[in-house]
Amino acid sequence: MKKISLKNLVWKEGKYYVSQSLNVDISSFGKTKKEAVDNLKEAVSLYLEDATVKDIREVIRPELVTSIVTYA
Repeated sequence: MKKISLKNLVWKEGKYYVSQSLNVDISSFGKTKKEAVDNLKEAVSLYLEDATVKDIREVIRPELVTSIVTYA
């Protein structure tokens, strides 16, 4: 069994928590942060069964940046 360290985001959206992996294009959700992260781990594990190393992006020092956008 192989292990990999991934960078993930978790935020609250309505009544659910959303979790997203920055290394692979996968997200999940749950009623609690822990449930959202656990569901993400399961989804990523299933994805990695068929993925190759090139499908996993390296993420170095992610930073949350706020932008103000003007729109009509």
